[in-house]
Amino acid sequence: MTDLDDLRADLVAEQGALDTIVAALADTEWLLPTPSAGWNVADQIGHLTYFDGTAALAVTDPEAFRAGLESLFASGGGDDFTLGAFRTLTPTEQLAAWRANRQVLADAAATLTETTRVGWYGPSMGAKSFLTARLMEVWAHGTDIVDAVGAYRAPTDRLRHIAQLGFITRGWSYTVRGETPPAGDVRLELTSPSGEIWIWGPDEAAAADTVRGSAEDFCLVVTQRRNVDDTDLQAGELGRHWLLRAQAFAGGPTAVPAPRGS
Repeated sequence: MTDLDDLRADLVAEQGALDTIVAALADTEWLLPTPSAGWNVADQIGHLTYFDGTAALAVTDPEAFRAGLESLFASGGGDDFTLGAFRTLTPTEQLAAWRANRQVLADAAATLTETTRVGWYGPSMGAKSFLTARLMEVWAHGTDIVDAVGAYRAPTDRLRHIAQLGFITRGWSYTVRGETPPAGDVRLELTSPSGEIWIWGPDEAAAADTVRGSAEDFCLVVTQRRNVDDTDLQAGELGRHWLLRAQAFAGGPTAVPAPRGS
């Protein structure tokens, strides 16, 4: 199997892990509020459903995707456009719609090669980055759902994809805020769920700072699901400066959550 094959399989597995949680929910639990302001559990699944569908379209019919993108921007990009139709469905229908779009995306992803570039909401993306972003989305929005319903989702080594994306978007975390990154390279040392140590960045002697901790904590921070102060991540001044504004996803700058103890 290639790296792309592994990524495709991990995306499907991550979607399946969240499916197991939401499929067991009562209809009333789909209406529970989540940490994303104004969104309930159903809205989180609706967001994934909409963008899984547009991701498949971006691969299979780029012209139709661009037309949809123009319509989205013309509408102002609000929830009424992306979630309006989904919100009229029952929870059973909502789950079925997500499953259907996931399958369409999986079928489209099967056609990608290592050299494929896919147009998206911003610059085009390589196939691996494109699928990693989808995996990050399902894990991050799944985190909101888990928090809302009080479920448990065991961390897995699929987090490596998100951790790598979090590391390589350090510069983006500043750029999106109109800031210049402080001088110096940061090394990242994470303990994976299986106990392996994952390392990114320069040798420790060449690094200006090192961020250490669990892969799960790091992924929670770079997807803005936790403030660094709510984790066990260890970092010096340079690393902390990054983690307080880390943003591994595209779009405009978004607010890092406040510490939960504040």
